[in-house]
Amino acid sequence: MPGSQSFLRQRKANPPSIQKKNSKSGGATDSDKTEKGSDLQAPQSPSREEEVVWGKTPDGKVFRVPTTHDVITTLLNPGYKKSHLDLLNLGLLGFQIALYLVLPRHVSQVFFFIYFAFWRAAYDAGLGWVLTKQSKKKWIVKEVQRRGWLNEESRPAVRNWIRKQLQDKMGKDYSFDELPLEYNTWLLFRQLVDVILVNDFLSYCMFAFSCFRIPEGLSGVVHVIRWLAGIALIGFNLWVKTEAHNVVKDYGWYWGDCFFQRGNLVFDGVFELAPHPMYSVGYAGYYGLSLISGSYKVLFASLAAHAAQFAFLILFENPHIERNYGQKKAIAQRIRFRSNSAVAGPSSTTAAVATPEPGVDSSTPAITEGDSATTEPELETETEIEEQTIPEFNLPNKTKPSSTIKSQHSRHQPKLSIASSVSSNTGFVHQKKQPKALSQHDLLNKYFRRDTVTLRNLDLLRATDAMLILVITYSASLALIPALSPKTTLMLHYFHALAWVFIHYVGLGQLLRAQSESKFLVRHFLKNYHYGERDVGEGPIIEAFTNWKTIYNLSMCMTYVSCLGLVWKSYSLPNDWGVGNELLCHTMGTLLVGLHIWATMESYEVLGVFGWFFGDFFMEEFPAHLEYTGIYRYLNNPEAMGGAAWFGLALISGSKLVLSLAVVKHLANWWFLTNVENPHMRKLYGDSLRQDAGFVKVIKNVASKNAKMLESRADRHVPELKRVVTEVKGTFDKVLEDTAEAVEEFLARSGPKFSEVMQDTKVLLQQSRERLVITRVANDISSYDPTKYNVSIVPSSTTGANAFHLGEPITVKWQAPINHSRKDWIGLYRVGANKSTLVTKTSSLGMWLPVHGEEWDGHVPVGLERARHHDSQYGTVTFKGNTLPWLVGRYEIRYHHDGKYNVMSLDGPLEIYVDKPSETNFSTVRETLMRVVPLALDSDPSLIPLSCKTAPTGSGTQTSSLPPSEGTDAEGSGSGAGAHDDQEHLEDRDPDDFTFWSERQAKRICAAIKQVFDVDYAPEVVVADANLTALAKRILVSKELLSGRPPNTSG
Repeated sequence: MPGSQSFLRQRKANPPSIQKKNSKSGGATDSDKTEKGSDLQAPQSPSREEEVVWGKTPDGKVFRVPTTHDVITTLLNPGYKKSHLDLLNLGLLGFQIALYLVLPRHVSQVFFFIYFAFWRAAYDAGLGWVLTKQSKKKWIVKEVQRRGWLNEESRPAVRNWIRKQLQDKMGKDYSFDELPLEYNTWLLFRQLVDVILVNDFLSYCMFAFSCFRIPEGLSGVVHVIRWLAGIALIGFNLWVKTEAHNVVKDYGWYWGDCFFQRGNLVFDGVFELAPHPMYSVGYAGYYGLSLISGSYKVLFASLAAHAAQFAFLILFENPHIERNYGQKKAIAQRIRFRSNSAVAGPSSTTAAVATPEPGVDSSTPAITEGDSATTEPELETETEIEEQTIPEFNLPNKTKPSSTIKSQHSRHQPKLSIASSVSSNTGFVHQKKQPKALSQHDLLNKYFRRDTVTLRNLDLLRATDAMLILVITYSASLALIPALSPKTTLMLHYFHALAWVFIHYVGLGQLLRAQSESKFLVRHFLKNYHYGERDVGEGPIIEAFTNWKTIYNLSMCMTYVSCLGLVWKSYSLPNDWGVGNELLCHTMGTLLVGLHIWATMESYEVLGVFGWFFGDFFMEEFPAHLEYTGIYRYLNNPEAMGGAAWFGLALISGSKLVLSLAVVKHLANWWFLTNVENPHMRKLYGDSLRQDAGFVKVIKNVASKNAKMLESRADRHVPELKRVVTEVKGTFDKVLEDTAEAVEEFLARSGPKFSEVMQDTKVLLQQSRERLVITRVANDISSYDPTKYNVSIVPSSTTGANAFHLGEPITVKWQAPINHSRKDWIGLYRVGANKSTLVTKTSSLGMWLPVHGEEWDGHVPVGLERARHHDSQYGTVTFKGNTLPWLVGRYEIRYHHDGKYNVMSLDGPLEIYVDKPSETNFSTVRETLMRVVPLALDSDPSLIPLSCKTAPTGSGTQTSSLPPSEGTDAEGSGSGAGAHDDQEHLEDRDPDDFTFWSERQAKRICAAIKQVFDVDYAPEVVVADANLTALAKRILVSKELLSGRPPNTSG
């Protein structure tokens, strides 16, 4: 335990061995719960026998915590004085017992169920709501202060009554006047909690007793086992609660840490039995009493009450613990560790142990799942030996890709800055002596990339995920579809086959057309998946094509299988092959199926696997030339013959449904050839694409010869025929010419209108989220003079005007009269989003700040009173981080009244801009990132790259947006092992590395990259890189990949 806080809690201290282990563990444990790094000097500590505990209020006042007694002792022991609230409590308890004895059994069941539900709701909902507000904003203390209950001047009678109630319950070491407001408020809050808890317990018992019955049909042995199990569970419940109270004392039992701090809480004893024992196994008595009462009503009421208690734990307790004691963990922090060979030398005595990946949240706060406070010294000594001799990961020497594989993207090698060059050279020198330092962050992103966990991270363009959904869908369909009639079953198979036809030809056709026009599939994988430095150029193409091949093959197979399923359901074997045309239909159908198989095999023979899977839509390395061989010598699109089998199956089955499916399939294939494949072929091969196939040429030649023969035999009719043909041809030519002119004129006139409509549609879509707001206006607006309100934008320190770089903080000055509402707020809106200057009718989308921050609890005003000492009030607010717009454009500032949407003053416009480099090379891209990344990270020194700490970021000076305690090492202290680990981390850190507090900061970087370089990335990709150089290389290769123009990397 740190010496600076040891005075705060002397009743229970860690043994020396535990202190030693906690200092070595490198993380916050259960014994590290509060007040790390306190710089207050405490009074001289008395001896341990006096059991003295020191507390500290949020404003830093240290006081001696008096002795308190548990509720059972003070309530039931006649030797203790009873306060008025105690008498009320006893009266309510007696009232319950009297009603149980008086009311009939069926009436008491209903009454006590409702009565128990009331007290349970008061506990879980009421106390949960009140304690949450107290934990966040000290609401209870402020309410007591606002109402003056403990103020001798404003409410002397109430203060004296509360003073007497508390003094009667406390011991001789209690002094009401000397103790701070927070402690006395907590004591008063305890009285309310006692009333709720005791009545909640007794009402449940009365409900269980009123439901008591002896189940019929059970043997005597079962009854004995039922009673013994119930008594054991109740006894276990009492033991857990008693032990838990002995550990946390009244301070933890009554949530005293919401009011003041009392040193470190050591969660040992029963807290090592189960997570949150007071809320989990501590309710075993519910089920024990359910067994004894033999009632399902009691069991279900117990389950509901226990579920409500878990809701209290999840919604209040865990967030409160995380808010007060949790350590903020950075995302993408590269904590280096060495491979096994790094410690193989005789001089090596220790090995760095890999730490868990920062930023991964656990299901419950670490404060209740930390290191044990009862670890045996022998085990601890053994652990220390293991830490010195066994590294966390055993990496063989041969796994050094950086020393064996050369980079394939040599033209993207950057011209590093001085700091980066020095770092690189130093790393190269040390690499000869020891392996390259690795980090768990890099290894995780190397082997895991948005892997599907159940249905999380699902991506239907990833073949494995598409197959997963397909298997789940078919499995669920087989289980859920009821028994159907034969006709209904046949129609179901028809629509099933029809769906796969549309998926294969239309769905995948649209996907392939998007790939041809904008490289949609490649963009998708480039955006959503991280690729290493060696794979970023070809990785997205290979992965997109690999997944396309699997999905295309799967769709094609399912198309044929679904069609065969329909044929199987509709086919019936003929009774007499000689009657009618059954034999002819089967023969012709078999021939058509054979033609289909032959044409498909011939097409594959010519196309090969590359053409079969449309490789020219993805890869440009293959030579773009055409060879008309095989079946393509005769036909341009032999795929049309691939539908022959469908018509053949229609003949064989004799089904109209199969025939209609064949027609739809033929039309869908024609649409695919016309709208997907042929346009891509013309774009790729241009004039080298022939117009007529061999078969067509032969037919045309034969027709031409026959025409000449007919012409020679009918010489006398030739002039007349020529005249008719010329007239008809002229008529068609004129119609076609007029139609073409009309279409061109229509497109020329409607083109600007279409562009305007598209632009307006984009604006409307952008405003759709903004307009999801119910405008509220104040009724007392007439009593306020808008001329006395003023809001003005402080010009940017870099531009000297109302022009701010994307992410640069925006400071706004405001002025308001004395009677202005404490719930006033200032919002930031796009210019044009609100037509009215009197009332705001669009949402701020989170871009707003309260004029008085202490008056708001999130988005809800608290409504505290204020003192008025001045004729007017002035102040400033600063928009930064999440309250800033991360989209370039023109915005305005609006001052609103009383938490409503009445506009009292506005200023603007201000411009949000982002600098775009004139040319795209490594130097310009990296310089742009050096400006954007620190702004996206709130200019937090603990997050931004070391290479950016001396570089301008557009916001003037760089200051941390977090308190020092949140930006320091996870151990919360700047000395000892934590400081040494932090220093070692800084030495191993690449100057271009950066980290995040949340994924939202990564989204800001993605938005900036999209607006500057027109390259779209998912936040996971930026988090995986978390390095300026790596991100700059990725942007360069991505632009080359998407545009086909190699960037200038000579800069």
